[in-house]
Amino acid sequence: MKEPLFSVLIANYNNGRYLMEAIESVFAQTYSNYEIVLVDDGSSDESKAIYEQLKDDKRIRIFYNEKNMGCAFTKHRCVQEAKGEICGYLDPDDVIMPNALQCSVEALLSHQDCVLTMSRHYVCDAALNIVEESRKLELQPEECYFEHHDYRAEVFACFSRKAYMQSGGLDVTLKRGVDADLYFRLEEQGKIAIVDEFTYKYRRHGGSLVANVNKMEYWNLIIRHNTCLRRGLPVEQYAERDFCDYVNSVQMLRVQQNEQALNSKAYKLGKMLLKPLSWFRK
Repeated sequence: MKEPLFSVLIANYNNGRYLMEAIESVFAQTYSNYEIVLVDDGSSDESKAIYEQLKDDKRIRIFYNEKNMGCAFTKHRCVQEAKGEICGYLDPDDVIMPNALQCSVEALLSHQDCVLTMSRHYVCDAALNIVEESRKLELQPEECYFEHHDYRAEVFACFSRKAYMQSGGLDVTLKRGVDADLYFRLEEQGKIAIVDEFTYKYRRHGGSLVANVNKMEYWNLIIRHNTCLRRGLPVEQYAERDFCDYVNSVQMLRVQQNEQALNSKAYKLGKMLLKPLSWFRK
């Protein structure tokens, strides 16, 4: 099997605290034909000191945005600067397992018309201790990922650079939901292969983009709406249904929170202490 060049793409903004761990996880790969393409989006932290350490390392090429342009723009530029046939994003606060590139390359080359691979990942705490395992995405033969309607995180998705360019690339106006936009666009260019291997450690911490669920869901709905328009699908069957499901889930969560509050010891104690006041209202 040939070994195409793999471009590991890192879009960094003020993640210097974790950045070297991410880079070292690439250096530890079993697959050796790779490059690291790092685009800095106007960082003001210790990232600059790390760049200085790496400036003579030929395995990594570093580029700089003139000003902070946001995640979508920076991830898109990563692909533009890449030289590899295959690309995959590594967030600067996460790490990849030693088998990550090998598994992805083999999957892409082993499946006819495949342009995108998705593997499994570990969800970790800030110290990269494993907290939980992701599920394995199950797609039936000829089943469409977008219409499958299971949009949980696929944090190490690798793809054909040629297919990416043919898709028109990421919508650089997006503030969030960039990965989902990428998957939907790539699916329009070819097939998806699911890798039943753990290849990625996703670090969950206070600075993670997914911390603000409401904002994330807002942008996800826009992306699904736009995908429907591109594919000629009825918006009310997909994006509108997603919106209604989200509203219902929020309402159910509020009901559960209210029930928990009413059954809490603090509420019952407060009700008992305030009960004498009700006598004066009568």
